Amino acid sequence: MFVLLLSNLVFSQGRFTIQNKHRSDKIKFKLINNLIIIPVKINGVTLSFLLDTGVSKPIIFNFLNVSDTLKIKNTETIFLRGLGEGELVEALKSNNNIIRIGEAINLSQDLYAIFEANLDLAPKLGFPVHGIIGNDIFSDLIVEVNYSKEYLKLTEPEAYKYKKCGKCETFNLEFYNGKPYINAEVTIDSKKIPVKLLIDSGGSDVLWLFENDSLGIKSSNAFFNDFLGHGLSGSVYGKRTKIDALSLKSFVLENANVAYPDSASISIARKFKDRNGSLAGNVLKRFNIIFDYQKAIITLKKNALFKEKFSYNKSGIELAHDGVRFVKEIDDRILKEKTGLIRNHDAINSTKIVIDTQYKMSLKPAYTIVELRNDSPAKKAGLLIGDVVLRINNKPTHQFSLQDVMHEFYDDSGKHIRLKVDRNGKVLNFSFNLENPFKKKKIPKYLGIL
Repeated sequence: MFVLLLSNLVFSQGRFTIQNKHRSDKIKFKLINNLIIIPVKINGVTLSFLLDTGVSKPIIFNFLNVSDTLKIKNTETIFLRGLGEGELVEALKSNNNIIRIGEAINLSQDLYAIFEANLDLAPKLGFPVHGIIGNDIFSDLIVEVNYSKEYLKLTEPEAYKYKKCGKCETFNLEFYNGKPYINAEVTIDSKKIPVKLLIDSGGSDVLWLFENDSLGIKSSNAFFNDFLGHGLSGSVYGKRTKIDALSLKSFVLENANVAYPDSASISIARKFKDRNGSLAGNVLKRFNIIFDYQKAIITLKKNALFKEKFSYNKSGIELAHDGVRFVKEIDDRILKEKTGLIRNHDAINSTKIVIDTQYKMSLKPAYTIVELRNDSPAKKAGLLIGDVVLRINNKPTHQFSLQDVMHEFYDDSGKHIRLKVDRNGKVLNFSFNLENPFKKKKIPKYLGIL
């Protein structure tokens, strides 16, 4: 998961318009780990961007060496701070860039190029991501997000017509530094508490809450400490637990996951005093959504993902796509006989069959353990950060996406996991069972002396 917050900066630039007679366009996206990845063309070069309602200005990950290709110019150096406990991050501000998303185009767009390599989203998602874009699209256009069919529909506000929807709920939006906030309700220990939440499509979690004893917003005793995500200024850690319910008017999500980030990691996020947390991708994906910043409203309609159960990573492992490795694969298998190729069952006892197995060396993704939760099954089994996972339950990991491999760790408690890993050139085998992270530890009984 990636979370981002920029400072309150002042900008002057163009706006997005749609260059067709319908003043509307539909764009397909990829939904990866609850995040929306869209194609964006910058100065004529097509890239992949994360669509993030929680980011003020477009950001290019400059460590990917795209500046020269994009012909970025008119730059000045600035420093930004976001979530996490790290230092300020150096960035180059550039103006007068041409950005196109489908038929939507902005001829004078400000953007930022960031050099911090730890902000590379591609290893975390297992998919190339070159940057992040958010507020500029939402503030200029009405944005429909169809999570179930994975497409966006962008429409100029003057051309948009609302349809009657008896199964929809509409909410007023509030804005702070250009970011949208929604009023919701959480139920914690049977107490209903109104909350104001940032709508954060750039976060893959369910819900973040900022602990506040006076409001009754606090973690239950059944929690575990975990890595929560990457911020602009470093990693974010905190507690994970459950709440009784999250309510968005008539839409109620029961037994929902929640994270309580450490206060030191979110100091900049708490500058908006009324904010109680964030509503992220694992909730948003359960709805098809209309964002209308012009009228300051958002419309939600349940989709096929609404009833998907909430689950936690029961292994304690976080993987990242860490480069590539050579894999020996069967390229072709040729069956030959003296007189030619054997077909069907024409072979007879006197026929000599030669199986000529040819191999090729291919470059395949390497999935490396980058986070390992303390007291987790994987940690207790002896796995270490830096181990490259070669096989999971006897299946080569390179045959699957990073998301598919990680999905195995969200299965039911008790499922047996077998991993083959490469540790500094040595192949090792490990096994463990997935465990409920909230499972209470058994207290050993001691026999008294009579």
